[in-house]
Amino acid sequence: MTKAVRVHKVGGPEVLTYEDVEVGPPGAGEVRIRQHAVGLNFIDVYFRTGLYKAPGLPFIAGNEAAGEVLAVGPGVTNFHPGDRVAYYFNLGGYASERVIPADKLVKLPDHITYEQGAVLMLKGLTVWYLLHKTFKVEQGHRVLIHAAAGGIGLLACQWARALGAHVIGTVGSKAKADLALANGCDHVILYNEENFVERVKQISRGELCDVVYDGVGKTTFPGSLSCLRPRGLFVSFGNASGPVPPFPLAELNNHGSLFATRPKLNDYVGTRKELLEGADTLFAAVINGKLHVPINHAYALKDAAKAHIDLESRATTGAAILRP
Repeated sequence: MTKAVRVHKVGGPEVLTYEDVEVGPPGAGEVRIRQHAVGLNFIDVYFRTGLYKAPGLPFIAGNEAAGEVLAVGPGVTNFHPGDRVAYYFNLGGYASERVIPADKLVKLPDHITYEQGAVLMLKGLTVWYLLHKTFKVEQGHRVLIHAAAGGIGLLACQWARALGAHVIGTVGSKAKADLALANGCDHVILYNEENFVERVKQISRGELCDVVYDGVGKTTFPGSLSCLRPRGLFVSFGNASGPVPPFPLAELNNHGSLFATRPKLNDYVGTRKELLEGADTLFAAVINGKLHVPINHAYALKDAAKAHIDLESRATTGAAILRP
């Protein structure tokens, strides 16, 4: 038996149940791992509430973690007991031990801690594809990053700055503004006190942004469109405040022949080759100092409900982990 956090019915944080579960031996192509750190993400909330549909009930929450290999199943030759590993994989993460397909794992370099690995595989890979694949950020680009003091936001601001972009971030408090400024933002907008569209116009002297990265959703739309230059790209990758409402495509025309996309990580790491490309690029950025991984909150696995309450109330900054 091992401990895990399961959801027996969708709902609020109170549905997260800490309980004993059976974990069997790894089957063909699988690996059993002992988890040292588990990443906390808004996608965990989406599955818990039913916004994203789990395959069935009950399910174990959680989508990224890091740990060590305990055993490998038949046919697994590239991992061995004792290997340090990390992964992004829908559900099953909130557990002390688990079995997972070997092709979803990557090996952690020596200089990457379990805690860093646990928050890099979803958040870090998301930033990788957003800045390198969805829109290739280069020297001189102007980018707007909403929720700049969040787990994805702080990484995105750092990496965009390292790529030579002019980075504008939005945050909800002065403390978060200071954090964003210390992590790559050139300008920070307090969206509770300022009109972020007007501030972007002022900061850019009317030239607006090449791309907007929006993981907030409902409350930042359609303002995000008004922050883009003609033929700019609106990247909606999350729904922290609720989904973006349906809108007529003519709105893209009205704001200057804009492009819009709603990407997800699975479509950028759908093959083993893509996963390794993303992980190698990400780990190299950490090791060479381009990315600092701010883990500002840690909770015991049994306190997952408290972690969700803090996450949804915007009480967290940077990345947060659960410790099994």
